[in-house]
Amino acid sequence: MQVSVESGEGLERRLTVELPAEQVEVEVTKRLKKIGRTAKLDGFRPGKVPMNMLRRNYGGQVLQEVYGHMIETSYQEAIQQEKLHPAGMPKIEPKEATEEGLFSYVATLEIMPEVELAKLEGEIKRPVAEVGDQDIEAMIDKLRKQKATWNSVERAAEEGDQVKINFSGMVDGEAFEGGSAEGVDLVLGSKRMIDGFESGLVGMVKEEKRSIDLKFPDDYQVEELAGKPVTFEVEVNEVSEEILPSLDDNFAKDFGAEGGVDKLKTDIRENMERELDQRIKSKIKSQAMDLIYQLNPIDLPNALIEEEIEALRKQTREQMGQGAGSFELPREMFEEQAKRRVTLGLVIGEIIKQNDIQVDNDRVSKTIEEFAASYEQPEEVVKYYYGNQQQLASVQNVVLEDQIVDWVMDQATVSDEQTTFAALTEQS
Repeated sequence: MQVSVESGEGLERRLTVELPAEQVEVEVTKRLKKIGRTAKLDGFRPGKVPMNMLRRNYGGQVLQEVYGHMIETSYQEAIQQEKLHPAGMPKIEPKEATEEGLFSYVATLEIMPEVELAKLEGEIKRPVAEVGDQDIEAMIDKLRKQKATWNSVERAAEEGDQVKINFSGMVDGEAFEGGSAEGVDLVLGSKRMIDGFESGLVGMVKEEKRSIDLKFPDDYQVEELAGKPVTFEVEVNEVSEEILPSLDDNFAKDFGAEGGVDKLKTDIRENMERELDQRIKSKIKSQAMDLIYQLNPIDLPNALIEEEIEALRKQTREQMGQGAGSFELPREMFEEQAKRRVTLGLVIGEIIKQNDIQVDNDRVSKTIEEFAASYEQPEEVVKYYYGNQQQLASVQNVVLEDQIVDWVMDQATVSDEQTTFAALTEQS
């Protein structure tokens, strides 16, 4: 078998493989003999059909089968011989046999890029924050709003009130799709409607009608309405004020705190502190991955990019649920994300290899135990993870990523950045 390699554009390689004619002939003869044991041709008993007749009746088919099989096996031998590392499946172009009986084919493939790690330089800002009493109170306010009720009032609507309205909108003197509705409950200040709509209802009373002239934002999602003036005719059917539940033991029980309000506040603080740790960790990890990505630009095989795009498409369809498969998600939606993920995968793999980073099993155990602690029977959760290789591997991957972040932190310049729980929450 003779092999020659030509370099194409970027990571493309063209392998020309010549197969020994005698080897092809030996394999064809062997298969024809096997067929001859059971072949039935007029005038001949099975096993007695002459080879020339077997060749005439079955030779073409057998030759194609042998050729296909030899291409498959010789390709693997060829890439090993030439020390190539394919990034995907090759494109095979069989060539017609020459008069001398020479069989050959061309395999076009992309190879994996060589990753040369750049010196890791840069800054990472480590958020520093704590859960304060004001954060606890803000969370309690959110919980109370979840349990709020609305009480009808006979006064003018104020910010924070809920109004039940009928409305109809006109653009260029004509109604437009989605511009009219009846019996809609709207909390003033919720920003559900376009800018100016809700503030335009402040001061209205029950059964009052009002005309509000506004303009759709220039970047409005409905293109034909973007930037256009609109007039809404609005009628208020009812004005209601928000009634928050009392902060007492019954309220605490609704959120699983049997020990009353103090226990509820303790539970809230613990949950928020766990969330704060996760947000800080996520912020640092994002910066670490950005550094790795920006400092290590590499040529990427199209095969890996397309594979990652398809994986992202599939993930998006699953997240969207039923009906997502009825339309094709454009590849452009995922191209940049796919390139980033492929680059990070290759570069991080090289970081792990060059620095001999091994999964820290103690950190794996600690991570599983922390996760299990939120369940009623944590020991059963721990057993589940160690008894399920797929779940255990997912935790190991998370820990390994954390170890990569630690490695980046050791190389980079790290500075503390004072912030608040609320600010980190808004950024996420």
